[in-house]
Amino acid sequence: MAGLYLHIPFCRRKCPYCDFFSVCASDQEIAHYPALLARHLAWAKGQGWAGPFDTVYFGGGTPSLLPSEAVDEILQAVGRTFGFTHEAEITLEANPGTVTRHSLTGYRRAGINRLSLGLQSCNDHQLGILGRLHDRREGFAAVQWARDAGFDNLSLDLMFALPGQTTDDLEADLACYLDLKPEHLSCYGLTAEPQTPLQQRVASGELTLPDEEFYADAFLLIHERLVSAGYEHYEIANYARDGYCCRHNLGYWQRRPYLGIGAGAHSFRAARWGSRWEVPPDLMAYRKNLLSRQEPMFCLERFDRQSALSETIYLALRTRRGISDTALQQRFGVTLAEAFPEAVASCAQWLTHDDDCWSLTPAGWLLFDRLILPFL
Repeated sequence: MAGLYLHIPFCRRKCPYCDFFSVCASDQEIAHYPALLARHLAWAKGQGWAGPFDTVYFGGGTPSLLPSEAVDEILQAVGRTFGFTHEAEITLEANPGTVTRHSLTGYRRAGINRLSLGLQSCNDHQLGILGRLHDRREGFAAVQWARDAGFDNLSLDLMFALPGQTTDDLEADLACYLDLKPEHLSCYGLTAEPQTPLQQRVASGELTLPDEEFYADAFLLIHERLVSAGYEHYEIANYARDGYCCRHNLGYWQRRPYLGIGAGAHSFRAARWGSRWEVPPDLMAYRKNLLSRQEPMFCLERFDRQSALSETIYLALRTRRGISDTALQQRFGVTLAEAFPEAVASCAQWLTHDDDCWSLTPAGWLLFDRLILPFL
């Protein structure tokens, strides 16, 4: 089945740690965007992209700056152009500082059945450092409004390894999150991405991020607390109750095809060994290309057998399910150990081999960027 990603590149203000494409736009620009997405959907259909979609994901930026009527308009365009499978998962990312009881009720009525709420922390001081629009009280209110609106598949974002954060601070955040009882959590360590305001403050010495030892301790503490509370640690940064893994993101890690619509969106075609495509992160160029019926996306990469094999392993080892030797043999004619004997040997203490599948331990995930290099 195919997935659909819709990039909504608008923010009230950009968070200092964010390096995703987004702009501060007027209400008028936001109001015109659904029509551009509809044009892009029609263009993609004409270029051979196929539906129906099993998953749809509104990402950003801040998709919750769209009024619910706009979300409904976009989903109707998707339905007319490609259609949805039965019980499709339809996710919208939302900032607690941009939602109301009314807007969340509207999103649910429009067809959103999974909400990803960017809570990030329950600590007002840390929320201030992160430049978030909401405080602790507003974050809790947004969770309650989401439940009142009928969302029974709720994901919360948690950031850790924050400037000045202590283990006690993280324990307090985890206790708050568990009290909120989300079906899913995404837990990300804060990093100073190049050319972001956060990176500039770190480089100047104004802020200091925790060291690697604290990061590792925090990662393992989160793993211990959430697994003990009944969550499956199913991907490096993601935890879910039984039956609530994010199907859309699983599609990325399983290298299934997906179409990216919107300025800054990416796509993946699975034909042959696969290819990746990008819509340039330029809103004016995006509008101009669509209105003049020019190509809005270009090919970033076409894979050969070896690069497809490496990416398949790279993505699969991010997940608890790992990589299946049977699947590798069917697709590439080799097992993991046959394809990369030296890499398997060097990672032996962090790799588990259960019947047909290879996977990394949580301690291995901490070293993922280093351990995966021999497979690339």
